[in-house]
Amino acid sequence: VKITPAHDPNDYGVWERNPEIGLINVLDPDGTLNEEAGSYAGLDRFAARKQVVADLDAQGLLERVEDREVEIGHSDRSKTPIEPYLSKQWFVRMGDVEGGVLCGRGTDKQFTAPGLAQAAIDAAIGDWRSATGLKLDFHPDRERYRTGYVAWLAEKRDWCISRQLWWGHRIAVWWKAFEADEHAALADAAGKLPAGEQIHCWISDKEGAQHDLAAGLELAQSKPELAPFELQACLRDEAADAAHGAALEALGLERDPDVLDTWFSSALWPFSTLGWPNPAEAPIEPGQRKLDGALDFYYPGSCLVTSRDILTLWVARMVIMGLYDLGDLPFTDVFLHCKILDGKGQTMSKSKGNGVDPLDIIEQYGTDALRYVICDMQTGTQDARLPVQADCPSCGKEVELAEAKNGRTIFTYLCTHCGGEFDLLGTLDDVPDAKAKAERFNDGKRFCNKLWNFARFTLMNLSEGLGCQALEVAELAPEDRWILSRLSQTIRAVDRYLGEYNPSAAQRAARDFFWNELCDWYAEMVKPRTRDEVQRPVAEQVLAAVLDQVLRLVHPFMPFVSEAIWEQLNASAPQRGIEQPFPSAQLLVHARWPVANAAWEDEGLEAEVARLQEAVGKLRDIRSKYNVPPKKKLPGAIKTSGEALDSLKRLSGHVSNLAGLAKLEIGEDPARPDNAGAAVVGELELFLGEVLDPAKERKRLEKEREKLGKQIAGSEKKLGNERFVAKAPPEVVESERAKLEELKGQLAALEQNLAALG
Repeated sequence: VKITPAHDPNDYGVWERNPEIGLINVLDPDGTLNEEAGSYAGLDRFAARKQVVADLDAQGLLERVEDREVEIGHSDRSKTPIEPYLSKQWFVRMGDVEGGVLCGRGTDKQFTAPGLAQAAIDAAIGDWRSATGLKLDFHPDRERYRTGYVAWLAEKRDWCISRQLWWGHRIAVWWKAFEADEHAALADAAGKLPAGEQIHCWISDKEGAQHDLAAGLELAQSKPELAPFELQACLRDEAADAAHGAALEALGLERDPDVLDTWFSSALWPFSTLGWPNPAEAPIEPGQRKLDGALDFYYPGSCLVTSRDILTLWVARMVIMGLYDLGDLPFTDVFLHCKILDGKGQTMSKSKGNGVDPLDIIEQYGTDALRYVICDMQTGTQDARLPVQADCPSCGKEVELAEAKNGRTIFTYLCTHCGGEFDLLGTLDDVPDAKAKAERFNDGKRFCNKLWNFARFTLMNLSEGLGCQALEVAELAPEDRWILSRLSQTIRAVDRYLGEYNPSAAQRAARDFFWNELCDWYAEMVKPRTRDEVQRPVAEQVLAAVLDQVLRLVHPFMPFVSEAIWEQLNASAPQRGIEQPFPSAQLLVHARWPVANAAWEDEGLEAEVARLQEAVGKLRDIRSKYNVPPKKKLPGAIKTSGEALDSLKRLSGHVSNLAGLAKLEIGEDPARPDNAGAAVVGELELFLGEVLDPAKERKRLEKEREKLGKQIAGSEKKLGNERFVAKAPPEVVESERAKLEELKGQLAALEQNLAALG
């Protein structure tokens, strides 16, 4: 069995369990083979592989050569094959430690955990809570993300924190290696090391085990086979570096050339930005506010919002660092949003050149449109695709970037229509620029325009010096009571969705209320009252109050447009409210969040208006079906009975206004207008006069009667089958009977329509 622990991660794991098999590294850092490779030493690894095959063939040992497809890891940036290489790295121990790990050392939140990984696990599951009573939670799918978080930490693999890069935070460790015969030099250097709380020194053997100075010197003398021994020193901060760095270098110690893993320094972000470890002495930039008290005030935080793909890379490590350094969680709730993918389903990335510059989107669609659409795309645990286009500067046609090939760089594309090359980032002087766009952002732009238009409608209907009278909700017009009821229900829905960490659903609830109910229905219902001197004051007060609450609701999703409208609303109606004025604010960003009002909610009235909407919708459908101009007034009639009859009579004025009727008769047997088109919805039969060609309508109705007759015959046959009635589930049989009755009712109405045609 071939096994290469120094060149394969899986084989390395075998060596960790069976160290007696040894480690043989045949590579140098530059990818050439070292002396362990014998006659192949000095060859590049790719050349050596070809040479091995050639040598086997020359000796007659090569049976055959086959093409095989295997998965080979490639660097995300350079796209070159990854070569596993045995090297010395720095690690943070994640596993349990004998005696435990002291977290929050020196703070009033100090506690002992079995190990760093276990501390982070306990933060999410089990009974453990921090000294301040905090526990870690995940949204929007608690079980999914918590399970992944715990499973990754439960492996308790040590964290490699060193990177061989030119940039980054350099590891603050100085070290020097001593061979077995250099014990005296090791002891001399150890004795001359600086002392104090700002420097920590130890001796490490060739297997990586660390020992304090006394134990390390004794081990170096008693077990020289563990050489080389490294004398290592770690400095606490820049002040310690300035005080002791030169002394360490004078002893021959060199600072480690590696830099910290970016996630190590990023893991410190929740508290390093607040001046930790000493906010009072933290350096600040010119004009920056001092950080005194910032750490105590802002740490722990509450909610972290981040992408789901860095749950382990960043979130888990921030939890570890926060617990270890301060003894408390950096946040209690983690909201993991989706990733935005390009049109091909690939992650948008600067290195791939497939991203979108937000400034381009803002320039074309607006800042709020960008924010609105990005929020709308947050669909829980599913990633979202964002197809991106650009207008070719050569031919002017739109190009889908997912379908276009790259030009000379990853930031240039070839037009799929004319073949011309264009540059999205202006990287090449001789290639014309083009700006990326995404049609989906038009949705946000349309909503911005709708909000502006409704605000303009409201403001133009507000009287100068409009006050805020104490209104009795029960005495308001039905449309006013209805919109207030729907507003309160919407506030509840938005609150619920935000509490569930579902901002897209919250935004949709606010949008649907504003667009589908406030604009499409209430604005049309209230228009006649804005032209009536008697009814106008109450109508405009309700309009202003509802706009006030809508602006508060949509502000988190569209802050700039809503803030601009708020300023105008403050100027036109400084005080707004219904029973009493709402809490006011000069800036919307400082305004109180709206509160649902149970006294406004009226489910019965909402049902009545829903029936009105159905009736008006069907009358509009008839008008559209027969191509009747929108402004032409026509006679109408509605046949119904019982509570529906009473309800529609109360709202008949709105039915006439919204459906464009010259007159409307509602009753149990109203006179049908001449040449009327008909429709049925629920318990309502609706007629719109002067729209029919009688001959054509008779032909259509006879065809529909034939169709209904066949459906009724089929249903009666099924119900007449004793086996069906006996063996089918009772609810299925009952459903079929209800269906038959409905079909018969439709047929009876159709027969009446035929009779009315004469």
